[in-house]
Amino acid sequence: MDAMDRDPSATPRALATEAVHAGREDLATLGVHAPPLDLSTTYPSYDARAEAARIDEFATTGARLDGPPVYARLDNPTVARFEEALARLEGTEAAVAFASGMAAFTAVLLARASQGLRHVVAVRPLYGCSDHLLEAGLLGTEVTWTDPAGIADAIRPDTGLVMVESPANPTLAEADIRALAHSCGSVPLLVDNTFATPVLQRPVEQGARIVLHSATKYLGGHGDVMGGIVACDEEFARTLRQVRFATGGVLHPLAGYLLLRGLSTLPVRVRAASNSAAELVRRLATDPRIARVHYPRIGGAMIAFEVYGDPHDVIAGVRLITPAVSLGSVDTLIQHPASISHRIVAEGDRRSAGVSDRLLRMSVGLEDVEDLWRDLTQALSAPPVAPPREAATASEGSGAVLRPVAR
Repeated sequence: MDAMDRDPSATPRALATEAVHAGREDLATLGVHAPPLDLSTTYPSYDARAEAARIDEFATTGARLDGPPVYARLDNPTVARFEEALARLEGTEAAVAFASGMAAFTAVLLARASQGLRHVVAVRPLYGCSDHLLEAGLLGTEVTWTDPAGIADAIRPDTGLVMVESPANPTLAEADIRALAHSCGSVPLLVDNTFATPVLQRPVEQGARIVLHSATKYLGGHGDVMGGIVACDEEFARTLRQVRFATGGVLHPLAGYLLLRGLSTLPVRVRAASNSAAELVRRLATDPRIARVHYPRIGGAMIAFEVYGDPHDVIAGVRLITPAVSLGSVDTLIQHPASISHRIVAEGDRRSAGVSDRLLRMSVGLEDVEDLWRDLTQALSAPPVAPPREAATASEGSGAVLRPVAR
């Protein structure tokens, strides 16, 4: 990857230009136009002594191996291109990709725990599975939940991480990242930047030290690839690479290829969808069927709104908009967080974090805004649909049923 190393003397390039060219600078010298897709799981080597020395170096430092790859769990050239590109977009020294967003978050927690720092300070709301992973202590971590003003007081000698999601899933609440970073002192601040993407904010510029993405969402952008990535400094990236090698949560090369391709249109997609979202917010804010609309100051393609009627009727009533989990695709998706993405969070914690039972979350896509509004307004006016008894019981439960959920 030497040919793709960043040149510090080069003229800074706009985000849209970086999105198209980052991770691809060597393609012309290779005589190709599209990035190669390397699907190899292993690579030939006739010098076992040299390979042993390189593997020893990785085990000691976690640095990328010089020369050809050894084994796909150590590194992959296609995935490395995606990592280089995302680091460039987020303005960090490095990035490390994983099989999913949760695999990426797990690696961060394991990396900090390996240094004896198992305590995490976190601000709700977070994505439901992130909340559950911290709350359940499945990795031996201990969490202290606090509001932004209480971060400094919550930090302990064994605190390895402060975590916030901004804009938050699903309420779109925003945090003052710069103020939070100041409160953290020497403890790294991790910002889940999945909703905003580097198009709308770059948390490291405001003092965050670790940036997390569910790459499945906007970075991929088409609902057909799963992945996660952590952008950070090179020192922490080396530990993450060692965790990834040991635990096996690697990103498949085809996923890396698709995610790199997704980055090239990321600024265009986010800005176009954000324009439509802002228009829908303007209309929803004056609609008498809507109790409250949530939309971040930085903008974006995510909308949350609370209805006076039954939110399940709205979900059942859409026709163009797809009622489904996840977000960030070219098509518009809508879901009921209390039933799906945040079902795994205890009801009291969910509600105290602002996730009401009447809240709907919508990921606005690239359809014409008039078509989206027509579909949404007819769904808001749709007559009630009586669900099967089993479904009604599940939706009225305490939230204590623990089952996998998606964003």
